[in-house]
Amino acid sequence: MTEPLEQRLEKAMAELRSAQEAVERTERELRQASFAVLSSDRAVRATVGPQGELTGVEFLEDKYRSMSPQELAASVLEAASAARLKMNRHVMKAMAPFTEPSSEVPELKGFELDWERIFGPGVLEKDDEDTARTDGAVPGWRDALGEDGED
Repeated sequence: MTEPLEQRLEKAMAELRSAQEAVERTERELRQASFAVLSSDRAVRATVGPQGELTGVEFLEDKYRSMSPQELAASVLEAASAARLKMNRHVMKAMAPFTEPSSEVPELKGFELDWERIFGPGVLEKDDEDTARTDGAVPGWRDALGEDGED
């Protein structure tokens, strides 16, 4: 049996109000978000803000003193890029509920976002944060410097 139009409209309006409140909460949380990441050589920590902007760079344990300018730049770029990627993925995760259709009101389909177009292709790649390198691969920035990553 189908619901009367008034009941369906009430459900849709309640779901819309709920979604608006959830969007507001998510926006508040995202405005406060930041991520810090260490470079793989543990010489630099970069912090990014809610829009992926670089908000801090720390040079750790005086390692920078023995690094060439190119090595230091590579460490900064690596840490900043990784922190920005973490922020992008955090935004995607926070926004995911709004991209799904409503279970209560089938007419509310959610919205589609082209995350690759917004953040670039790297954001959709598998997140290796929780997995260790077992293939002996060398980070691209070290390869570009002619280093093998060994001490």
